[in-house]
Amino acid sequence: MRCSNHDATHTLILSAHGDLSEHWATASTNCPPIRLVKELGDQNIVQIACGDQHAMALSRGGELFTWGRNTHGQLGVETQTTFIPQPQLVKSIKGIPLAQIAAGGAHSAAVSLSGAVYSWGKNDFGQLGLGDTKDRSCPSYIGALEHWKTVFIACGADHTAALSKEGLVCTFGAGGAGQLGHNSTRNELRPRVVAELCGARVSQIACGRWHTLVYVPSLDKVYAFGAGEKGELGDRPNQLIPLPIDSPVNTGKSPQGNNTSQKVTEIIAGERQSIVLCKNENSYLNGIATLKDEDVDAWISNSSLQRRWKSIKKNIGLIFSSEACINGSFLEKRDKHFKTSKEFSGIDLSEVQRFYKKICTKPKVFEEVQNVIKMLLLPSLSSSPISPENFRVYLILPFLLQGEDDNSFHCLRLLAEAIMKLRTKDLKTLECLWSNLETSFFEKLVVLYQKVSQKNLSEFITEVTHQQRNISALQPRETVTLQILQTLYQVNSRTGFRVQESKFYVAEVKGIILCCWVAAPGLSAIHKLTKYPCIFDMEAKTMIFSMERQVLSSPFNDALFALMFHEQSVLTVDRHRLLQDIWTYLNSAQTSHFRKILMVRFVGEEGVDEGGLSQELFSVAARSLCQPHSGAFRILDSGVAWFPTQVSSGDDIFFRIGTLCGMALYNGRMAPFPFPKALYKKLLGLEPTLEDFKELLPDEGWNLQRILDEESDQYLESLDMNFTKMEEDGSIVELKQNGANIPVTKDNRKEFVDLYVNYVLNESIQKPFGDFKKGFLRGCPAGSWKIFLPVQLQIILQGHTKYDWKLLQKNVIYIQYGMLDQTIKNFWTVFHKLPEEKKKKFLAFLTGSDRIPGYAQENFTFAIKDPGKENPDEFYPYANTCSRILFLPRYSSKKILKKKLLYAIEHNETFPLR
Repeated sequence: MRCSNHDATHTLILSAHGDLSEHWATASTNCPPIRLVKELGDQNIVQIACGDQHAMALSRGGELFTWGRNTHGQLGVETQTTFIPQPQLVKSIKGIPLAQIAAGGAHSAAVSLSGAVYSWGKNDFGQLGLGDTKDRSCPSYIGALEHWKTVFIACGADHTAALSKEGLVCTFGAGGAGQLGHNSTRNELRPRVVAELCGARVSQIACGRWHTLVYVPSLDKVYAFGAGEKGELGDRPNQLIPLPIDSPVNTGKSPQGNNTSQKVTEIIAGERQSIVLCKNENSYLNGIATLKDEDVDAWISNSSLQRRWKSIKKNIGLIFSSEACINGSFLEKRDKHFKTSKEFSGIDLSEVQRFYKKICTKPKVFEEVQNVIKMLLLPSLSSSPISPENFRVYLILPFLLQGEDDNSFHCLRLLAEAIMKLRTKDLKTLECLWSNLETSFFEKLVVLYQKVSQKNLSEFITEVTHQQRNISALQPRETVTLQILQTLYQVNSRTGFRVQESKFYVAEVKGIILCCWVAAPGLSAIHKLTKYPCIFDMEAKTMIFSMERQVLSSPFNDALFALMFHEQSVLTVDRHRLLQDIWTYLNSAQTSHFRKILMVRFVGEEGVDEGGLSQELFSVAARSLCQPHSGAFRILDSGVAWFPTQVSSGDDIFFRIGTLCGMALYNGRMAPFPFPKALYKKLLGLEPTLEDFKELLPDEGWNLQRILDEESDQYLESLDMNFTKMEEDGSIVELKQNGANIPVTKDNRKEFVDLYVNYVLNESIQKPFGDFKKGFLRGCPAGSWKIFLPVQLQIILQGHTKYDWKLLQKNVIYIQYGMLDQTIKNFWTVFHKLPEEKKKKFLAFLTGSDRIPGYAQENFTFAIKDPGKENPDEFYPYANTCSRILFLPRYSSKKILKKKLLYAIEHNETFPLR
């Protein structure tokens, strides 16, 4: 039997059989003198606590119930009702694995298994430890006790005491009677260590109305402080610091008068009394249910016994239907879980894996665990967690549901739905915990959600194929796991791409894309999927972009007709005034022109643009605009092109260049400006970093890195730096207000570096880049380009500058030639012996660009054809850039072939033959 009372007015009694009764000294209309708390009859209550006129009960399933007076919010149920006679669930603390509860005069407190302390109720003396005197009607986390490793808390009338695992005591709240033990009568709004007890390892604490007791087992002494007029401190009056009380324990004599010392097993502080219990057996607080190895082993070994199965099912149901019980299981050993925070979960996922493997050996047990999670736990998960400990369940459950069966996939989808219901700030906390997972567990999490996403989309495609569903009817339940994947991808990108991008790809999306090619309503399905770009590989992204371009460029709304018919916009240029002709076209073009497919004609040439002519236009334009005399870009020592800081307000050159680049992307052509990755990040709305800065200005970038890495304060001071930057013209720019007077120190160096990088990559080029982006959006009316990553966008627009010539040879198509023909063998022998620059010139000779298109290196190909010339040694090889055909006569020797090929490459003998 267990009894709890704070004063003589109210007592809770918990019998050995689990019956809970409530006793009031004075009966009233609302409160009979004795009543059985029938409302909690089906709960297995393990702890109870009484305040002046309110009560608390903790169930083995981890739920906290309160009832009684609520004048100060001491019930924690967020209601203005001043009296609640029947037990109410404290919902806001649901899911936190509580180790202990305590009730004060009109305030309450609870401690989690990992030492987090929550308080609520009356706070006029600061007894909630929150730094103010404002009452709380909802449990609030006491941040001042973070990582204190609290294992026990006690509440007096208006003060509170907390005990750490190391045996330290801190107190807060009312101190008028000295009950805080700080040698003063001052109130404390925040927890303060009782200095007089430092060095003495305390094992128990108890609070009376205006006094406090502590027990030091190494000395076998009970210390007391606070009010003593009624004998609470033995024979002492009020005491401001802890002193030992006179008791049979402290004198070494037993209650019977002999010299046999008995160890204290429990101390109790009542309203005006102190009780010391001396027994031979230890007493412990009963706690909530958590997983234990011996219990799991018993489940597995006895699951086939019918007489034991009912009990096993009950235990499984108790633990796996409870957020709190799961959150209290699998804790890190050696007290590491006491460091639980938004960065550290406090759980050992290897233990979760071990448990999963163990129950998998008994499908009956595994199915029961899975069904309880699905039917009882997942529908009840809290969407408003208040503690980092609440988030453990979201980390644990995926590894308990990692089966390959439909039931596991269904549960993972339900879990995904619960995660996406979290508030934005809570989702950020979960993302932070994900980012700190070991790589192996993080990758496993990605694979799990990738598989369930594949399953969902595969079923969707099957239903569409069998005309059971419309292609546009992609439902949220089918995309919710894609949301999780995309979120995990963002976490992965922020933590340095620990997991390969291919792990996120969902191959089934290509099936949906193909279905959408011939179904106009399918565009809405594609639009939904583009919110999760991580699921597409490069080929799928290119398919989506091409699809949108074809639809935009077609005069027909029907997708099938859009594939066959599109409008063209013809740009005619003179090679000798190429840039002027391009600018004239751009200045006069209407917005609608950019939706059309660009066709290029060169004055005086008969070639038809099948890709080669337009590619040559963009290549020549990019090369011209990067020449120093163009006055457009700064070509830095690193070889990259960047915007100037000084641009006249009326100059629209970068708007036109941006339009040109947008047109290249829209038309599937390369615009090989040597832009750094930072530009593509900025186009996609991503913040460039110091690593991007290093690509632009390597020397400056590494100097900034050294500033961040420097450990010596004296060295930083010797640099005599402040928050300014010197421009190339010698002018000084302040990176923040009054920056010239703010020295760079070890404490503010990160801010300095961030401001420096931001100035160079953002602020200093705001006008030219803003113009460039506006032009880019004008030139590329298809919005799906945003699904590409910065590095992918860079490769698409700039092409590959790393060449796999063996792969190129492998992909070549032969017309009127065989792979083993002597001329073909000679050609490849000669080609592979050419210097790298000559090989690049051959590529330009063949395609109009010395780069391989970025979206298709592995598929890039050209054809070699026998032109059927008589006296072949008299003819040079020639090329059709539009169709990528090399016309190669059958030469009599390698020497002649090499001579002819080099001449054709150097003189670029392709123009008249297009």
